[in-house]
Amino acid sequence: MTTTHDDLAVAGQDQDPDLAAAGTEVDLEDDDRELTSTVVLFEGDEGRLEIGQRRTLVALLKHRFITARTHPAEWRALVAAPDLVRSRLNDLFLDLHLDRRREVAFKRQAVPDGGGRFPTLLFDTAWSREETILMVYLRSRSRAEEASGVTRVYVDREEMLDHVASLRPDHATDQASDVKRAGNAVENLTKAGLLIGPRGGDRFEVSPAIDVVLPLERLQELLRWLQEQNTPDDVQDVIDDEADDETDGEADAVPAQGPADDEATEEHL
Repeated sequence: MTTTHDDLAVAGQDQDPDLAAAGTEVDLEDDDRELTSTVVLFEGDEGRLEIGQRRTLVALLKHRFITARTHPAEWRALVAAPDLVRSRLNDLFLDLHLDRRREVAFKRQAVPDGGGRFPTLLFDTAWSREETILMVYLRSRSRAEEASGVTRVYVDREEMLDHVASLRPDHATDQASDVKRAGNAVENLTKAGLLIGPRGGDRFEVSPAIDVVLPLERLQELLRWLQEQNTPDDVQDVIDDEADDETDGEADAVPAQGPADDEATEEHL
């Protein structure tokens, strides 16, 4: 199944270039430092955004999403002036989705009012079956614990692997390969930022972005897809539980899109 995410194909994307302005070095290494001056940063610079806003725009383009925890300085700059950043994204036919309650922001492809398609920088990438199962599991766990008043949700690697194994189709006989794919799924979701913790670790925090990236309607579609893959009947119980949940706080979440070609897709830049 596929679910879509956003990446920017730029060499050295994990590091920002050194910027100089009027002979003065501008240190951009400290993520918590507020940089709000409007100085010209390089020869011929005609940009209108302040330094912090530019960093925020770059972070949104480079990453699937940003959160107040993973990008504190960029988040502060964004919530201070979201319309400025949104305007720059709109120039690229992208839309900004901002969930202030969960402190998550991400971009999506804009859709013309009259139908059709805009030129796009994004492309769809398929999640594996195991990754899809884990995302559904994390989303369900997140909503259940949030309803109980828990603000930070944690999961163990072992329980995630056990959950994937419990949904193994009856016809699957290569257990070793299944276990390997499940382990890779945990690593890939960690790399994607949906699990917060060290690569190869045994305990992770579930990113609040999972609630926004996988809205309720989309979650239900993926659960039904899993049912069709010869998974146990208890998947239906999860569907019923999720359908009863309130959707308050889902404002600014992306409208659900149906699975394409039996896959969950995610948009990348």
